[in-house]
Amino acid sequence: MYVSVRDRPTSTVGGADAGAAAGRARLRRRGRRGRRGRVAPVVVTLGVVSLLTDISSESVAAVLPLYLTAVVGLSPAAYGVVDGLYQGVSALVRVAGGWAADRGGHPKWVAFAGYGISCAARFALLVSSGLATVATVVAVDRVGKGIRTAPRDAMISAASAPEDLGHAFGVHRALDTTGAVLGPLIAFALLWWIPDGYTVVLAVSAGSAVLGLALLGLLVDEPRPASASARPATSATPEPFRWRTLANPRLRRLLLVTGGLGLLTVGDGFVYLALLDRGEFAAHWFPLLYVGTNVAYLALAVPLGRLADRVGRARVVVLGHAALVGGYACAAVPLPGAPATIAALVLLGTFYAATDGVLAALAGRLVPDSMRASGIASAQTTVAVARMLSSALFGLLWFALGPGVALVAVGAVLAVALPVALLTLRGLDDVGERCAA
Repeated sequence: MYVSVRDRPTSTVGGADAGAAAGRARLRRRGRRGRRGRVAPVVVTLGVVSLLTDISSESVAAVLPLYLTAVVGLSPAAYGVVDGLYQGVSALVRVAGGWAADRGGHPKWVAFAGYGISCAARFALLVSSGLATVATVVAVDRVGKGIRTAPRDAMISAASAPEDLGHAFGVHRALDTTGAVLGPLIAFALLWWIPDGYTVVLAVSAGSAVLGLALLGLLVDEPRPASASARPATSATPEPFRWRTLANPRLRRLLLVTGGLGLLTVGDGFVYLALLDRGEFAAHWFPLLYVGTNVAYLALAVPLGRLADRVGRARVVVLGHAALVGGYACAAVPLPGAPATIAALVLLGTFYAATDGVLAALAGRLVPDSMRASGIASAQTTVAVARMLSSALFGLLWFALGPGVALVAVGAVLAVALPVALLTLRGLDDVGERCAA
């Protein structure tokens, strides 16, 4: 068929660039469809770093109450101060870690600094004694955790295709949680083998932290964003970091909802104490409740990450709290036997698998690339601070009403809040994908 010159595509540079860009986009889409189910190597490497670091931190956390009271000689009230620092300090510096990563453009080295601070704290704990010294070391350790979390998650987000973010975070969190399972088991095995061997546990913890830090420094490169190749060579310079960008309406909606749901999230320890209060198992089994929750989290992190990629991350984050309502019910209702306890642990693990990595994947896509770490840190900090307040308030509610009634009351309010949260976040997944395009 004859085609006139006027009907032919223009051969201008802009037209050629547009055609080439469209062709590259089609090839990338085909390639991604062919690679679904795979994640970038840096995601796996960061997962192994987190695995080693969680072995380090969770092995200490599993024996810290006994070590501080039986060996260091702190009173239970003094241990409460240390535990409060352990739970809350990281929340106060997460935004600072995200800001530093975005401002300098080197999230790997900000994360490395955070891991390094925690590693140093592990060694300091070996020679610490007294409330002031131990509390300071624990606080420093948590500062390291707060600094490293958002830059690490920003690296995962930058290395992953937008449509596979939930899966990528699920893989990372599965490896991370493997360390959280192994840490307490290693600690208890060492104490069974070497009675009163708390120093051995702390030494093994420090060694694991060193391995994780070395792996990050030597084998992890700062990845190029998965969408970087889609940008024309003549594209404008990326938008500079500005704090006011974090106040955009999309992120505000997410922070409002997750903060509200965080206020209705009771700490795991309270749920475990409610299960223990029913008298279904002996107190020496108590530490294994943490292992049970982490096993469920490990098993479900990847499947729920993939589900979030398909049906919407905001929906999965909100509906994950429905599992939390079920967990409260299992702990509050006096059902006999082990099935209720196992169901509570599985539901708690489901909640974490549906919210932890999925929230980071969602928040990182609601802000420009230059502010990805800060956006993730803002969401994580909002949730962490809300849960700190929730723990304090629930302790008072427990004292006033008792564990069962208190859990039922919080669960009922949370169940009512879920439809409101879904409506508030409606369309947020679509907006996030457009922002990432």
